[in-house]
Amino acid sequence: MFLVCSHPLNVLAYYKFLYFIMISFFEDHSSFKKKFIFKAFGIFVKLNRIRHKMEVRIEESWKEKLNTEFDKDYFVKLTEFIKDEYSNHTVYPPGSLIFNAFEKCPYDAVKAVIIGQDPYHGPGQAHGLCFSVKDGVSHPPSLVNIFREIRNDMKVKCYESGNLERWARQGVLLLNATLTVRAHAPGSHQNKGWEIFTDEVIRMIAEEKENIVFFLWGSYAQKKGAHIDRDRHLVLESVHPSPLSANRGFFGNNHFSQCNEFLIFTEQEAIDWR
Repeated sequence: MFLVCSHPLNVLAYYKFLYFIMISFFEDHSSFKKKFIFKAFGIFVKLNRIRHKMEVRIEESWKEKLNTEFDKDYFVKLTEFIKDEYSNHTVYPPGSLIFNAFEKCPYDAVKAVIIGQDPYHGPGQAHGLCFSVKDGVSHPPSLVNIFREIRNDMKVKCYESGNLERWARQGVLLLNATLTVRAHAPGSHQNKGWEIFTDEVIRMIAEEKENIVFFLWGSYAQKKGAHIDRDRHLVLESVHPSPLSANRGFFGNNHFSQCNEFLIFTEQEAIDWR
């Protein structure tokens, strides 16, 4: 799993139990004593949360950058939700691969970011990198169209495998906005906290780095990257590579060659998009 909790009980249930015990015990006491007890209880909750802090398993350079994010209320709630989902449902990707995009592309190596939305929700597809599938897995339609555009744009033949780890190792962060999904239920893990987390990742890259190439395909990715400084980075926008929209501007956008031209111009190594 992507996190470890040192507390053996469900944290929220544990707090609720203590709360109702206190209410029952002090129900006949003065309002002053009640306020005192509630304040003490609040301090206890904060101290206990620190003591039993979630330990997120993520690549070390990203862990150093994002460490404060893991302490925030939304992320604590998110981890509780994710633990429950993996315990009671089939969820993709496997727990050990939730942060695979970060594992394969450390912070200092990032020179391009492709923003996706949800992980693939079919069996054996998602492995923590947007648009990517494991070796031997049939290419989903969007990936087929991405490879088609690369062939036309770069005049090269793409490798047979749809595993895009080869891009990640060259500095391409393949980031989904939502890092998990319930099987056969697209969008099922949206608005649970992942979007806040990935917004912070994008903000950090955009504000701390220079000359990064951002690929924003589709209105969802474009809204997510609306704040990126276009004078500081190259932002490439078009419709999504989905078969529903690819013919309306994804094919022929020449994003991959534009990316490499920009990287070379800014004295960075071009990406082998095959």
